[in-house]
Amino acid sequence: MELWISITICAAFFQNIRTALQKYLKGRLSTGGATYVRFFYGLPFAVLYFVALHKFGGYPIYDPTAEFAVYVIVGGLAQILATALLVALFALRNFAVGTTYSKTETVQAAVFGMVLLGDQLSTPALIAIGISLVGIMLISVSGSKITVREILVGWTGKSALFGLLSGGLFGISAVSYRAAALSLGGEGAIMQAATALLYVLTFQTIVMTVYLVFAEKGQITTVIKNWKVAGWVGVTGMLGSVGWFTAMAMQNAAYVRAVGQVELVFTFLISYFYFKEKTNRNEAAGVALIVAGILVLVLG
Repeated sequence: MELWISITICAAFFQNIRTALQKYLKGRLSTGGATYVRFFYGLPFAVLYFVALHKFGGYPIYDPTAEFAVYVIVGGLAQILATALLVALFALRNFAVGTTYSKTETVQAAVFGMVLLGDQLSTPALIAIGISLVGIMLISVSGSKITVREILVGWTGKSALFGLLSGGLFGISAVSYRAAALSLGGEGAIMQAATALLYVLTFQTIVMTVYLVFAEKGQITTVIKNWKVAGWVGVTGMLGSVGWFTAMAMQNAAYVRAVGQVELVFTFLISYFYFKEKTNRNEAAGVALIVAGILVLVLG
C-alpha cells in the first residue's frame, strides 16, 4: 500500500471522530460555535507540530508567497462554510446521512472539472456519477415510499442542498490546500503541508473569532467553558488535518478525497453504536450506492 493511502485512511478516522464530537457539541453551542472549536483548539497543536518539525526534524521554514496566500484564503473560507453547513445539517438529518451527503465532494469535483475546465471523463467516471446520483436521490427521500414527487421534493430540500453544497465547498478547499502546499516548492511534502496547515488554521481562527464577537456574542465564552470536549475536537481535528494536508501534498486531491470516503464506514459505526441512530432502508441503499459510485470512480 502506498504511503499516501495509509495517511489518508488515518486522516479519515480522526476526521470522523472530530465530526462526531462537533455533533455532540452542537447541542451546547451554536452552529458558529461548534464550527469555531475545530480551528480555535486545533491551532495550538498545529503550532507545536510546525515548531517540532523545524527544531527536531531539521525541516526548513518556507516564506509564503502571494500565490500561497490566495490559496490559503480561498481554501480556508470554503472549509469554514462547508463545516458550518455540515454541523447545521446534523440538526436536520442523522449523523450517517449528513456525513454521506458531504462525501459527494469526489463526484462533484469530477463534474466541476468537466463543466468548468473541460476535463474529459472516462466511461467508469460517468457510470460512477450516475450511480452516486441515484444514491443521493434515495437518501434525500424523507419517507419510506418512493415516488417521483418525493424524489423531486427531497432533492431540493434543505438537508440535500446543505449536504451537496457542503461537499462542493470541501472539494474546493481540498484542491486549494494542495495548491498552497505545492506553491511553496522544495522537496518532500511534510513541511509544506505543515506550513499550509498552520497558515490556514491561523486565518480561520481570526475570521471565526471576529465573526463570533460581532454576530454571536457570548459564544466564545461558551466554547471556552466546554474545553473538555472541545479540546479533543482540536486534537483529533489537527491530526486529521495533518493527514489530509500531507496526503494532498503527495497526491492529487481528488484521489486523496476518493480514498478518504472510507470515513463512511467509521461514520455508520459511530452513528449506530454511539448516537443510537437508526437508518431506514432508503437511506442505507442510498449510502451503499454512493459508496459503490466512489469505488467505481477510484477503480476506474
